[in-house]
Amino acid sequence: MSSNRELAEAYLEDAEYTIEEARRALNRGYYHRAVRRARECVELCLKAVLRLYGLEYPKAHDVSSMLLRIRDRLPHWLVEKLDFVVEASTTLAMQRAPSFYGDEYRRVPARELFKEEDAIRAMEYASRVLELARRLYRLWIE
Repeated sequence: MSSNRELAEAYLEDAEYTIEEARRALNRGYYHRAVRRARECVELCLKAVLRLYGLEYPKAHDVSSMLLRIRDRLPHWLVEKLDFVVEASTTLAMQRAPSFYGDEYRRVPARELFKEEDAIRAMEYASRVLELARRLYRLWIE
């Protein structure tokens, strides 16, 4: 049975791989896929943080509200970035279904909904959240 630290480490390893996939998608012009993978990266990062604190999270794609509930337990440098983390998570969570399925009502495929600037913004979110999660993990294991 794995410890919470080991689970957090595994989530962060998956987040690293996922952001690499997002970069490849962005470079190849698959902007909807870049957004999708960036969202997965952010989700894995936040779930890693919650695991470090020994918390069970809801089986949902946006768990940022749980970070707000434990803000008094987080290091000050992370609390200072919490608004950004919540923005990243909620924004990308809202793009989850469209990045997979497009707009099924209007019959618009995902690849037509997302532009390069959407993918770049998603990558910025994911990169910054991943760095924050890595920093917390490094401090946790010291």
